[in-house]
Amino acid sequence: MTPGHSTRPLPDTVHARTTLGKAATENFPVAPSFLPRAWREGLMAVYGYARLVDDIGDGDLAPGGRDAVLLGLDPAATDDRLAMLDALEADLHRVFNGSGGTGGPPRHPLLLALQPVVRAHGLTPEPFLGLIEANRQDQLVTRYETYEDLARYCELSANPVGRLVLSLTGTSTPERIRRSDAVCTALQIAEHLQDVTEDLGRDRIYLPAQDMRRFHVTEADLAAPSAGASVRALIAFEAGRARDLLDEGTPLVASVHGRLRLLLAGFVGGGRAALGAVTAAGFDVLPGPPKATKRGLLREVAAVLRTAPRKG
Repeated sequence: MTPGHSTRPLPDTVHARTTLGKAATENFPVAPSFLPRAWREGLMAVYGYARLVDDIGDGDLAPGGRDAVLLGLDPAATDDRLAMLDALEADLHRVFNGSGGTGGPPRHPLLLALQPVVRAHGLTPEPFLGLIEANRQDQLVTRYETYEDLARYCELSANPVGRLVLSLTGTSTPERIRRSDAVCTALQIAEHLQDVTEDLGRDRIYLPAQDMRRFHVTEADLAAPSAGASVRALIAFEAGRARDLLDEGTPLVASVHGRLRLLLAGFVGGGRAALGAVTAAGFDVLPGPPKATKRGLLREVAAVLRTAPRKG
């Protein structure tokens, strides 16, 4: 080591790793170690981007305004979520070779890490832009009248991630995309059910108003310390919808082979395990998000693999 040389990571690298570390809290394995290194790196780059977009939209960025500075804004702009999303979109254009009129390399380390993945796999901007648009919608739309309205939101907030996984692994087909969309929408609904209380604290409700009226649930009911019978019935109904979507998407697992099959089984199993945790809580999600255990996740993944036989 030369005098004065430090092996400590650069502060921005540490900052990016903090965001990537949130992968451990997801309902499904993001980039498990059994995958080829190139796939893991690609999946983590996509996850880092998606997590950054969501953290901006939810106001969950690290304090100090470093993300704003990295995106070329004043630190105080961290609280202006729409301005942050606009700056992130400008940085995304830099990932795609400066399209959109802004040149130079990406400014944020998470987008800089995404650029070689985009180039290596020929990824297009649309799924990445969809995630930004979903978070813009979160700033403007806080209630959904119908399930169809919510499903259209999931098309922006969740389905692009599954499509990116298929693109990264070179396995996209129209049928796989359709199945993937069903799985991703189910995962998003499951997360919404787990996070009813947290979302309400942000003045957001992802339970369709039409369904709330059907089950005689008011917003005041959702703010209670624990769920009454009507809220539990509503949550059970929405969980059933998510299970149906997972069932619709499960044939996706059987359509591939090898390590990708295990990864996709992890996504489906993660959704089933999350819904299982909601069920085990008696559909009372108001005290806090019911979380699946590792054993429960492994059990559900094994069940998915049993029902999705290997390709011949």
